[in-house]
Amino acid sequence: MNTSAAPGDVFSTCDAFGPAKIVHVYEPSIGLRGILVVDNVAIGPAIGGLRMAPDVSLAECARLARAMTLKNAAAGLPHGGGKSVIFGDPRAPRAEKEQRIRALACALADCRDYIFGPDMGTDEQCMAWVRDEIGRAVGLPRELGGIPLDEIGATGFGVAHAAEVAAGFAGFELQGARFAVQGFGAVGQHAARFLEQRGALLVAVSDSRGALWDPSGLDLRALRALKAEGRSVIDHTKGTRLDADALVDVACDVWIPAARPDVLREDNCARLRAKVVVSGANIPITPRAEALLHAREVLCVPDFIANAGGVICAALEYRGASERSVFETIEEKIRANTRAVLEAARREQVTPAEAAVQLAHDRVRKAMQLRRWSIF
Repeated sequence: MNTSAAPGDVFSTCDAFGPAKIVHVYEPSIGLRGILVVDNVAIGPAIGGLRMAPDVSLAECARLARAMTLKNAAAGLPHGGGKSVIFGDPRAPRAEKEQRIRALACALADCRDYIFGPDMGTDEQCMAWVRDEIGRAVGLPRELGGIPLDEIGATGFGVAHAAEVAAGFAGFELQGARFAVQGFGAVGQHAARFLEQRGALLVAVSDSRGALWDPSGLDLRALRALKAEGRSVIDHTKGTRLDADALVDVACDVWIPAARPDVLREDNCARLRAKVVVSGANIPITPRAEALLHAREVLCVPDFIANAGGVICAALEYRGASERSVFETIEEKIRANTRAVLEAARREQVTPAEAAVQLAHDRVRKAMQLRRWSIF
């Protein structure tokens, strides 16, 4: 198995915070191509998910690793940020997927400043394979003492609380508010469930095959049952079918991107008809799009503030916390951080993203000043 540093030109993207380490893994005999980016470990060992998709890249991995640095710092966790990716189809045969994940874990066994977690295309079963190989993973099955964050909906739980705080800043109540979910996977489904429990109405949803819209409200239980069967939301018998991209045009109060990066961009953000955007996915809005939305007074809660529930759960699991304490901590941290960021943005007349980055940078910078080496 071959591991190597990234090409020299990657250093043109470095800054004062990192990345500290980039490792490429290549094993052609099993079709494994993987990347690890450890962004910054001044606060502690990095926690970040393992993403599996055919179109991942070093650039995406590095951006996600930096998002984890900001997320962990903003959440007040004793961890830095990192991310790993595998190039491949997450729906590949189980034996093939398992072999590649186990091989990547073995290749990265000596990278002890990185702790694996689940992400898009991986789950608690995948983390069990990693733990079996190197003993360093979070988001494990209950049978291994883990708190399966996708099963309990830790990230979606935090997104719902961020949405409730943001709604107050935007001048409306979550009770009776209409919301749309772009990307009806684990995060999107649980965010919808917790929002519905707070009286909000799901009016539109999308997955990779298309979107479904009904201004009078969609049947969340039926949609979740379809996804559990491996089907699409557009297989539901009620509602109007739309192209997946058309979800951005749906009128609603809260719009939740919970899928891939950069779904809101300069070329499509003018079409958004929502008052609040709460990011369930990582880096779903480009910086330029966020600035344009802010100019239109669309309130955007940054990803690493709103969707930190998953990593909070992972960090607490790593320390042996109970499931009940996880939910209490997520609620406390997400609500406090969302409020702090939105208040700072209003006070300083900057975007919430700028306020959140400043908050996280201040915490990382102070930690770096306490270390022998500036980054490591």
